[in-house]
Amino acid sequence: MAFSSPRSARPRQVLGALRPRRGAPAATPEPATPTPIRPRSRSAIVAAAVYDGDGHRTASFTRLADTFRTLRSTPNGMAWIGLERPDERELAALAREFDLHPLAIEDAIQAHQRPKIERYGDTLFVVLHAARYLDSIEEVEFSELHLFVGPDFVVSVRHGDSPDLATVRARLESTPQMLSRGPEAVLYAIMDRVVDDYAPVISGLDFDIDQIESEVFSGDKSVSRRIYELSREVVDFQRAVRPLQNVCQSLAKGAEKYHVDDELQAYLRDVADHLIEVAESVETFRVVLRDILTVNATLVAQRQNEEMTHLTEVSIKQGDEVKKISGWAAIIFAPSLVGSVYGMNFDVMPELHAQWGYPLALLAMITVSVGLFAVFRWKKWM
Repeated sequence: MAFSSPRSARPRQVLGALRPRRGAPAATPEPATPTPIRPRSRSAIVAAAVYDGDGHRTASFTRLADTFRTLRSTPNGMAWIGLERPDERELAALAREFDLHPLAIEDAIQAHQRPKIERYGDTLFVVLHAARYLDSIEEVEFSELHLFVGPDFVVSVRHGDSPDLATVRARLESTPQMLSRGPEAVLYAIMDRVVDDYAPVISGLDFDIDQIESEVFSGDKSVSRRIYELSREVVDFQRAVRPLQNVCQSLAKGAEKYHVDDELQAYLRDVADHLIEVAESVETFRVVLRDILTVNATLVAQRQNEEMTHLTEVSIKQGDEVKKISGWAAIIFAPSLVGSVYGMNFDVMPELHAQWGYPLALLAMITVSVGLFAVFRWKKWM
């Protein structure tokens, strides 16, 4: 990656100068009431400084105009401007000064971009996804970082609380020989910080997975939801890491073509090596969580089968009890039926005044009861 053509040799582009849609009719200009611009409650400029050719800071600013003016008057100078959630007006000023492409400016305003690298002339537009692990809620928080890297400038647009670019700036300023290598050194240092910040995320996810494994075998019923949520975190993390590998590969391929310093190429290879380790860890987490989910589903099914078996045994026991109760009810019902018949108040009734009527009625009751008991006993109801 190199930056050969000077900034003054390129035509200026204004934010919003996009081509009209193909086939769209030319619009007739109509008078419109200008919309008043609401003043911002704060400036989006986090830090802005100009460095000389030896990598030493010459001045710091709080206004973009002062930064631009000093950069023009500094031979072999470089500007590093850090912004946090800027509006269109501030990015428009950068677009005019540094000839930034409207599409890249549009992406920087809207955010929600995947990690990528794009070249517009002699300016690189790089999107990185920083991550940090929030231990209190066991989640991974992602932030977007957009970088414009030109011949003599670096513009960082941050959409979140991470990474801590102040630390990166302080580290580079403590080694001016590194800053003297130009904007590429700033780009690689920021990428290195983003990748280094992945390490605590890896540790946090690894600890959560260990906890989940213990919960799975302890029979915790809420573990399924936790497995799913952690799997989503790992997938989102993988979406941040995997495209960044392509960014490193693109920079490595263009290093020879654009005569990037050998020392900077070594830094880039170090970043790429660390990124490979992170990517392997994330892939391992994804596979482990998939296996844990399978094991958990098996254990849940096993517990459900055990519960069903227990319910079946209880139902069988209840059925046996019902059979016994029904058998005894039938045995008791037979004498009651005979006795109820003889208890009716009729004058004319067979065997009513017979001498053997009462013994025969008792014999009938006993015979029927014993017969029912034998039948139920034979069917194992009793």
